[in-house]
Amino acid sequence: MRRYDLIIVGASFAGLACARTAALRGLKVAVIERKADPGDGVRTTGILVKEAAEETDFPSHLTRHVRGVRLYAPNGKFTDHSAPGYYFLATDTPNLLRWMAEEAGRAGAELFFGTSFKGGEQTRDAIEIPALGMSGRLLIGADGATSTVGRAFKLDANRRFLGGVEFELESEPDLDGRFLHCFLDSKLAPGYIAWAVPGVGVTQVGLAARHGVRPDARAFLEAYRQKLGLPARRILARRSGLIPVGGVLSKVSLDRVMLIGDAAGHVSPLTGGGIVQTLRLGRRAAQLASDWIDAGGEHPARALAREAPRFGTKLLLRRGLDLAPPNWLWNLAFGTAPFRAFVQGIYFHQRGGKADLPPIDKASANLSETKRGEIV
Repeated sequence: MRRYDLIIVGASFAGLACARTAALRGLKVAVIERKADPGDGVRTTGILVKEAAEETDFPSHLTRHVRGVRLYAPNGKFTDHSAPGYYFLATDTPNLLRWMAEEAGRAGAELFFGTSFKGGEQTRDAIEIPALGMSGRLLIGADGATSTVGRAFKLDANRRFLGGVEFELESEPDLDGRFLHCFLDSKLAPGYIAWAVPGVGVTQVGLAARHGVRPDARAFLEAYRQKLGLPARRILARRSGLIPVGGVLSKVSLDRVMLIGDAAGHVSPLTGGGIVQTLRLGRRAAQLASDWIDAGGEHPARALAREAPRFGTKLLLRRGLDLAPPNWLWNLAFGTAPFRAFVQGIYFHQRGGKADLPPIDKASANLSETKRGEIV
């Protein structure tokens, strides 16, 4: 049986960040991933807020700076929002995850792709996975919103979700590449928003809806074109997934097992944003695991629980959004000073001021050749 200090299930943002840091600290690390390729079956838009970009230095050719947010009311009016020094990164998410996997491997982690975790046995000194012929001193589940590790060891599970659907389209040069384009519409996206992102060589168009509502991405594609007066573009890829919005779970560890990332509910209940938390807490989990294994420190799950966000206010705001305020109410509130201040706080975390954005550069969104696909 191959023996490891740390076995991580899931080559996710959280899992790969954890694997790289743990390997750099000298731990013997294995990553188990059911997909044959870490870039296959991506279920996230892959937008990085500035704080996430500060956690890890990502290759510039896999990202694209976006300086502001253009928010649209249901009636078509819009307001622009920005903050000095702040930005978002649109990403080539599949290749970004492949790069993170390469970095983890370069640091010394062993990666097992096309390998499924179906359960393990906890002994006094280790977690054993007989089906895979390996054992580890600590098992970390970084395997997404419906974690197999969590189910196998009867840990808490996410119960509340947003359902998201997104299309990658040909690059749209007439879409202002300085902004994330976000749409309030309780008919199309009850409980959340729709979006159009000038990405890396593509335009990402999608929406998410509250628990129990199936989002109609095709309807939004038509509305998106009509609202912005844009032509039809080919569909290059489609993705969908569940976004946990019930807050951080309580029981996320058991002796030599712990959960991180989406599996542990490390996702903002309000915005559905989780990459910044998965990167930060993934690295911290590795650091704390190293202290526990090498120096007899506190159990990493207990230490990490103190550092994880509580999301108290955002949980309350999520309940309000789940009510799906009618579009007439969005239209009425839109553009008022309190509403603008609220939006500024959500997207830019209370940063004041308004940034001077660069002039429109239509070519900036068209960064690579697109593939043949389907006409929308």
